Parts: sequence; structure tokens; C-alpha cells
Amino acid sequence: MSRVIAYIDGFNLYFGLKSKGWKRHYWLDVVGLSRSLLKPGQTLQAAHYFSARIRLTGSNHADMQRQAYYLDALATLPILTIHFGHYLPKGRQCRRCGNTWTDYEEKMTDVNIAVQLLADAFDDRFDTALLISADSDLTTPVQQVRARFPSKRVIVAQPPGRNSVQLAAAATAAFTISETKVRQNQLPAAVTTASGYVINRPVHWR
Repeated sequence: MSRVIAYIDGFNLYFGLKSKGWKRHYWLDVVGLSRSLLKPGQTLQAAHYFSARIRLTGSNHADMQRQAYYLDALATLPILTIHFGHYLPKGRQCRRCGNTWTDYEEKMTDVNIAVQLLADAFDDRFDTALLISADSDLTTPVQQVRARFPSKRVIVAQPPGRNSVQLAAAATAAFTISETKVRQNQLPAAVTTASGYVINRPVHWR
């Protein structure tokens, strides 16, 4: 069997779904989705999910709670490892009125993906890397894996509503994930953690 490891860019996937208006698909089983994208003769060895916990801004408490529920639900998936980046404050200014405010920018996701992808390639943990992202910043690590390990394949599965011609060109092959795939791979409405705590799918995502 050909070994596959999935690398899931959490925010890129989320914003792809959001751009399509697919809120009902946010409760996504990313391991199930990854498995559904495999070809015969392939087996999913591991999956890595990359994200960051959003920062409280005073008006996004409900968003934070929904994300926390989702991340806790994902943490119950046996072969999934979650990698966290972080948010840094960034000053913004209105071009029209000159008013300034503090916004937050997510950092480290692309670096964390690149490091994990390259480390797994050097340690020979996969035959095929399945990269679920359309972030062009990942073009260079994909190119490096293919140049240094010619026998390994890097397949880019671009989230719905997202597209990077540059990243797709660097990969062995690329395609866009269909709505059918995300619809068919949702977590159970109620997820039970190892401690017995039950996490219910947010009503807002139904």
C-alpha cells in the first residue's frame, strides 16, 4: 500500500467554505475528507491540521466558542495531530478618514506546514503528501520536496472557492475539492471526548 499523509490548512479550508456560503459544512471531519480523496492502493497514515485559536476582540465571543468546540471535536480523531500558530496585533488605518485600530493577523500556519511536510519527507514517512490548501506561500516547500525526493508525490487538493495557480503548478497534480466531498464527510452531530464530555455541533452551523 502507498503511504499518504494529509496536511490540512485549517484557515484556508475554512475561508474557502465561507466564500461559498457553506456554513452547514463547517463541522467537517478532515480525516474522513482526506480518506475520501485517496485512490485505490493508498492508505492514510496520518493527518496534520494547522490552525490558530482566534483572539477575542470584544465582539467575537460566539465565534471563539464555536471554534473551540470544533477544535475539541477534531482532537478526538485518532490519527489527527493539531498544530497551532498564533495571532499577532497589527495596526490598521482607514485610507479615507485616517482612523487607526488594532487588528490581529494569523501567523505560523504556512511555516508549520512547510516544516512538517519537509520533516516527514526527510524521515520517509510518506509516499504521497496530500496538501489541502491553496496558499501560494507553500509553493517553495512543495518544490523542495519534489526536487529532493523525486519518487515522492505531492498532491494539492484546493479548498472550494480557493485557487492558487502557482501552488498547483508546483505539485505533482492538483484538483479542487467538491461540495459532495465536504458534505459527505461531516462529524457526528454529537462528539464524545475521551473524558466523556459531549460536544454538540453548533446550532449556527446547521
